[in-house]
Amino acid sequence: MYYSPKDIRIEEMPTPEMGKDEILVNMKACGICGSDLMDWYLETRVPLVLGHEPAGIIVKKGGSVTGFNVSDRVFVHHHVACLRCHYCAHGDYTLCKQFHETNIEPGGLAEYFRVPAPNLQIDTLKIPDAISFEEATLIEPVGCCLRALKKCDIKKGDSVVIIGAGATGIIHTALSKVFGATRIIVSDLIDYRLNVAKKFGAEVVVNPKNEDILETVKAETDGRGVDIAVVTAPNLEAYKVGLSVCRRGGKLCVFAPTEPGKYLRVSPKELFLSEIRLIPSYSTSHLETREALRLIKSGKLDAKELITHRFRLADAAKAFTTALESTESLKVIVLNE
Repeated sequence: MYYSPKDIRIEEMPTPEMGKDEILVNMKACGICGSDLMDWYLETRVPLVLGHEPAGIIVKKGGSVTGFNVSDRVFVHHHVACLRCHYCAHGDYTLCKQFHETNIEPGGLAEYFRVPAPNLQIDTLKIPDAISFEEATLIEPVGCCLRALKKCDIKKGDSVVIIGAGATGIIHTALSKVFGATRIIVSDLIDYRLNVAKKFGAEVVVNPKNEDILETVKAETDGRGVDIAVVTAPNLEAYKVGLSVCRRGGKLCVFAPTEPGKYLRVSPKELFLSEIRLIPSYSTSHLETREALRLIKSGKLDAKELITHRFRLADAAKAFTTALESTESLKVIVLNE
């Protein structure tokens, strides 16, 4: 139960009641997301059970459920769109009203959680035997990154800058390689993360404490700037850098939110003349989760190498502290064994 980033408690609550068209899942592994660490994003809803990257085993199913059986290993997406509204008709699934109303109960960081009918029908995926529960926790974050790069229309031969080399920054690095980017530059203030970025496909890494990223980008792109800049660091300076390294006609992907009240000054004149496009990308849909599962299964994205720390559910507080404070952590997951 989350009360604040440094106040995580283990509490007992009843096992959720399940409807005839729902399932009950025994959580086996659940990742901690960067959004789980943003107190400003959560403080109006506390206390609450977090966890939206869960994988587990179906232990009970309603009488109307078809296509799933008790003992199936599953990944469950915590939000799903209605597939019928104006937003869904335009492919904006994450803006659908139902998307924000469908939640697993009480959350992924629980021994058992209920999967509502829409989530079960639209975005609950069976986990192949070749994929572990730990790897399956990466389906949702990989899906988020897939959606962002596809919105940016990444193409073979593109140059890409990724600002922020946490877990999602590393996933963007690996996916950029999968999509055929030929120049991948990663920036972060922590050398450990930059070394990991190299392993996942970054040709050039930059620590802004020691190097000028703009000069590095110019040198690597014949002075043009990059085709795509992805900002995964939730601060204004990162966005200023992202704009500065884009080429004319380039794309800046807004992947990380800043705190409320923080604003980026952008000149419409400069945007008009440079034709730089700002492309926000929030969350993921049922389309990308399936593709993420295929990528992990194929080995094109080595999900398990992203996991740096594992904690038991009883030690969830330590998991949050590690994710929040450790400079040598990427993906922290909680196991229910």
